[in-house]
Amino acid sequence: MTQTIAPRVRTLVLLLLAVACALLAGAGPASAHAALTGSDPGQGTVVDKAPAQVSLTFSESVSMDDDSLRVLDPKGERVDDGRPSGTGGTKYTVKLHAGLPDGTYTVTYQVVSADSHPVAGAYTFSIGAPSETSVSVYGTEAGGGAVGWLYGLGRYVSYAGFTVLVGGAAFVLACWPRGSGVRAVQRLVVSGWLALTSATLVLLLLRGSYTGSGKLGDVFDLNLLGEALQTKTGAALVSRLLLLAAAALFVAVLFGAYDKREDEEKRDLTFGLAGGGAVVAAGLAATWAMSEHASVGLQAGIAMPVDIVHLLAVATWLGGLTALLVALYRAPADTPVTASAVRRFSRLAFGSVIALVVTGTYQSWRQLGSWTAFTDTRYGQLLLVKIGLVAVLVGIAYLSRRWTAQLAEAAPAIARQREKEQVGASDGRKTAKAGSADKARSAEKAKTAEKAKAAEKVPGTATGAGAGKVPGTATGAGAGKAPGTAKASGEGSGAGAAKGSGTSQRDAQLARQRAAVDAARQKRQRDADPHRFGLRRSVLAEAGIAVVLLAVTTVLTQTEPGRTEEEAKAANPSSAATPGPSSGAVTLDMPFDTGGQNGKGVVRVELDPARVGANDMHLYVERPDGKAFDIPEVKVAFTQEAKDIGPLPVVPDHITTGHWSASGVQIPIAGDWEVAVTVRTSDIDQVTVSKNAQIG
Repeated sequence: MTQTIAPRVRTLVLLLLAVACALLAGAGPASAHAALTGSDPGQGTVVDKAPAQVSLTFSESVSMDDDSLRVLDPKGERVDDGRPSGTGGTKYTVKLHAGLPDGTYTVTYQVVSADSHPVAGAYTFSIGAPSETSVSVYGTEAGGGAVGWLYGLGRYVSYAGFTVLVGGAAFVLACWPRGSGVRAVQRLVVSGWLALTSATLVLLLLRGSYTGSGKLGDVFDLNLLGEALQTKTGAALVSRLLLLAAAALFVAVLFGAYDKREDEEKRDLTFGLAGGGAVVAAGLAATWAMSEHASVGLQAGIAMPVDIVHLLAVATWLGGLTALLVALYRAPADTPVTASAVRRFSRLAFGSVIALVVTGTYQSWRQLGSWTAFTDTRYGQLLLVKIGLVAVLVGIAYLSRRWTAQLAEAAPAIARQREKEQVGASDGRKTAKAGSADKARSAEKAKTAEKAKAAEKVPGTATGAGAGKVPGTATGAGAGKAPGTAKASGEGSGAGAAKGSGTSQRDAQLARQRAAVDAARQKRQRDADPHRFGLRRSVLAEAGIAVVLLAVTTVLTQTEPGRTEEEAKAANPSSAATPGPSSGAVTLDMPFDTGGQNGKGVVRVELDPARVGANDMHLYVERPDGKAFDIPEVKVAFTQEAKDIGPLPVVPDHITTGHWSASGVQIPIAGDWEVAVTVRTSDIDQVTVSKNAQIG
């Protein structure tokens, strides 16, 4: 059983990392806290005469530049003056050119919300009557593409690094001071610091491109970097780097001066380190709280301290859990994790869970606002997943507490058994050493006797005191004067050196063998303890769930809160359902074949309620066998040739594997509409399929 532990651990870790990466990859571009709550002219409306300006209203403060708000005519040319003006940061207006002709105009916007997320969107309105337009608003998503994916990955790594750094240090100080001398724990905490520092630098470089063009080539644009440094998020990232310098000093003391102190001296230093570390950790947590969701919206003054406590509780629990896992698997046998240390961490983790429940309940109320938001918004659905993962984690933690109690009961017996084994091993080494000495003495005596016999057989060879009088044959003090004997002496020296070198090599090889045998013996001892083995398994399961939980939390921080989404729907008449007759949902199934590998499938478009005004659209992509799968790109456009309207493009959001959706899809008039779907399955394989549907 012990031989399969390491492969199982590696397999489980790789599987959980793959799940985490899949969650991050499927997250798509960040949905921001700010939402468009109103516009004038309204979305999809037809006005009698050209307006003098276009105004947009958002649910919270946003920042704009000269190119953030654009109005394009049917040919795609700008008809605004390019200088949007804001009132209070939530409403922005841009003036239009005079004498605009009739036709369909497109309004596009790309701004940055007060909680650091980019927001982009587009809609159309018409002057006089709708017309065909050459403007395609597909691809206006903010925070998408490779830069968006890298930015999301950087956020995940930064959260993970913060968790390991803070939780690992808290585990050493509060639960296992002897762990400061364990190399595996030291490497873990230092790795957390390196991950957080590296991710922060990467996020700072990506920030300008992430909220702007979204191009990888703009990552090293110094102008964009300068602009990013002037924003609230840029200031938070710089502050985080400064705090990480203080954290580096803390880590150096923890694994340097603190580790070298005796147990009594450590108690005196622990209080100072704990206080300083808590201040640095709270400062690091504040860099998130003061620049993201908690800093805007309802009760921001209360939400930010609550968010700091929430982040610290998460780090203490999950980071300490990771440190405990490393200690259980990598700590040397002479510095094992004691049952008392595990019990102390169990109490610390329990307190962290209580803090998480209290702060999480407040955050859920603040971000959702209603029970229906749990199921009707993406934020609520992700929050339900997070709550479920926490519940599973608490259940596994209960099993760990049981193993800890059994380990504490068995600890005295295990200690006595190890003491007996150590005494037996010591006696064995002494006996072996004495036997080796006796053998060496016997060999020396035999060698001396053989030399004496050989000397007697040589005629005229003297071995007594007077032997020095015989030239060339003496072996006494004067023998070194004879040339023949000098040569023999030189040969003997060379042989002795070779013999010494061979002996040192054998000693080194024996030392390595003894070390390997000792390591194997220690591993057998650890694995032979069923209570410790059970604790290691349960803690490994906890850590695995924690990896996925951290990924869900990262996606959650990039998702528009449910309260904001519902308020935007209620405040924006163009996105709310309007009274009127409903023709019922329309479902269109369109087979496609792009001609490339895996290029065949079926795309299904569902439009509900399929009437004039706002509609909800769901789009599903399936293989011929009915299995859902993702494709790189999908576009939808509505055209009514009889009235020369369209194509009106729609930007669907990726929801899950093979599923896209869009809300508030505006159909300006009733009639027979062509629904065209462009499907791209690779960089070069693309096809457009279409069907007609009666709408309204």
